[in-house]
Amino acid sequence: MNLLTMKGVKKAYTDKVLLAGVDFGLEEGQRVGVLGVNGMGKSTFLRILAGVTEPDEGEVVKGHSVKIAWLPQEPELPEGRTLEECLAAYMQEYAGEAQSLLNSLGFTDLSLQTATLSGGQKKKAALAKTLLEKSDILVLDEPTNHLDQEMVQWLEDYLASHRLTLVMVTHDRYFLDRVCTRIVEIDSGKLYSYDANYEGFLTVKAAREDRELASYRKNRSILRKELAWVQRGARARTTKQKARLERFEERKAMEAPKETAAVQLQSASTRLGKKTLELSGVSKSYDGRPILRDFSYIFLSGDRVGIVGPNGCGKSTLMRIIAGELLPDTGTREVGSTVKIGYFSQENEYLDPQQRVIDYIRDTAEYVRIGGDLIFASVMLERFLFDGTLQYQKIQKLSGGEKRRLYLLKVLMEAPNLLLLDEPTNDLDIQTLAILEDYLDDFPGIVVTVSHDRYFLDRVVGRIFAYGENGVFTQYEGGWSDYAAAKARKKPETGLSGKESFGDGNLKKEKTEKPKGPAKLKFTYKEQKEYESIEEDIAAIEERLSKLEEEILKNARDFVKLSDLTKEKEAQEALLEEKMERFLYLSDLEERIRNQ
Repeated sequence: MNLLTMKGVKKAYTDKVLLAGVDFGLEEGQRVGVLGVNGMGKSTFLRILAGVTEPDEGEVVKGHSVKIAWLPQEPELPEGRTLEECLAAYMQEYAGEAQSLLNSLGFTDLSLQTATLSGGQKKKAALAKTLLEKSDILVLDEPTNHLDQEMVQWLEDYLASHRLTLVMVTHDRYFLDRVCTRIVEIDSGKLYSYDANYEGFLTVKAAREDRELASYRKNRSILRKELAWVQRGARARTTKQKARLERFEERKAMEAPKETAAVQLQSASTRLGKKTLELSGVSKSYDGRPILRDFSYIFLSGDRVGIVGPNGCGKSTLMRIIAGELLPDTGTREVGSTVKIGYFSQENEYLDPQQRVIDYIRDTAEYVRIGGDLIFASVMLERFLFDGTLQYQKIQKLSGGEKRRLYLLKVLMEAPNLLLLDEPTNDLDIQTLAILEDYLDDFPGIVVTVSHDRYFLDRVVGRIFAYGENGVFTQYEGGWSDYAAAKARKKPETGLSGKESFGDGNLKKEKTEKPKGPAKLKFTYKEQKEYESIEEDIAAIEERLSKLEEEILKNARDFVKLSDLTKEKEAQEALLEEKMERFLYLSDLEERIRNQ
């Protein structure tokens, strides 16, 4: 049964078109994940769907009895109230269910004042309220942000096991894959729909883009053939040949299929010496409560370390100690002279809303050296999807996700060799995360990350420190899935604690062999030589055909000679057709080699 229909919806902010006349229909029981690069209009789409924002044009039609529950990305709770007072209506109507839900979300004390709640607690409280509204449609904007792994797993199980109709934006790819039955992608004002989970979406989207690219390449091949004909000049300008010229102009004007917007990164870092960073016997407490106890570790070049644990356990405290922003109560921190730290903190640094985007990056560096090349700030901004117009806009016009991406670029422009990423997946879109992961594959320095994103941890890290009791972090080898399996077996590896735990150095990181990608295209020696000479061959054949036509006219009465000339002409025409087909194939191959 159809619950909601969106018809011809348009929405723009200043000169930026987010939705360009999109249509969307939602059937009962569908669980829709919305994807797209930050700033493309995902949250705007959700707000229009939920009735929070009106479209510039078009309409959203729903049944009179259809009720929508809305969870914004940054929920606000009324101040001066307790958690129990905020949820009083639901506690009375759904007492047992409400209490169970709150317990599952980690709330045991309902007398907490809303003003004292952390970002994660506010998100969970708003999520509880949204789930208890008993709506027909759930509209959730980043429901997994600020939730730890256990809470994300609980929400994933809850949504997957209940018959709900929902539309949500999330960057959690495991979550999308298990919960969603349909994916909607917003790109350059258009909406693409895929009846699949995340894995199926990737497969279908790749096939769609391959079809579009194949169609474009076919057109380009025909265009090259037409171009060769035009450049060599027609021997007679017949009506048919004029029509061919018109077709050439039409094909020339045809645009290439637009690739999905994606951030482009390359690894830039400063050389890292032998002495890196060492923590020895580090401890930290707040109000007598141990946050970190007797933590010791030597970070080695190439380390990929993940730090996990529930909200408020001290993960960010450990990161701030590593960064040198916070002093431990006991223990030492030693840093090598060549270490250059880049710290992508959980909260963006202050961004002057009146400053232009390009000036914010230029304040860090005019350029960054990548390999042997100097890449200037404006070029790096373009690689981060800040085009020429956007670069000269004020920061206040950026979306939250765009500000987060800009802050990430600023950190990377510093060319660090020890990269600290505190919750990097919050507010970054999936395309940006995928390219960041590729960037980290080639990053020659050290990466330490705090993250609740299971997919990101599996993709990036090779060692995990997990929070235990009383501020003790235990070491596990591998990514998130390895850690979860080890924890399930209840046989955790011994944590590093105390100077004696270093032994001869860190445990050697086991490198898992990455699956090999497709082999790079390249010419064979024979194809290379053929490609270099084929145009001359074609020109020679055409010249021979021209002479044959002249000889045929001269020998029109000599039937024996005419028969021989006609046979040769037919053979040369067949050879020309063969050479042209070969030329198109080799030209297409050369273009694909150049662009891979």
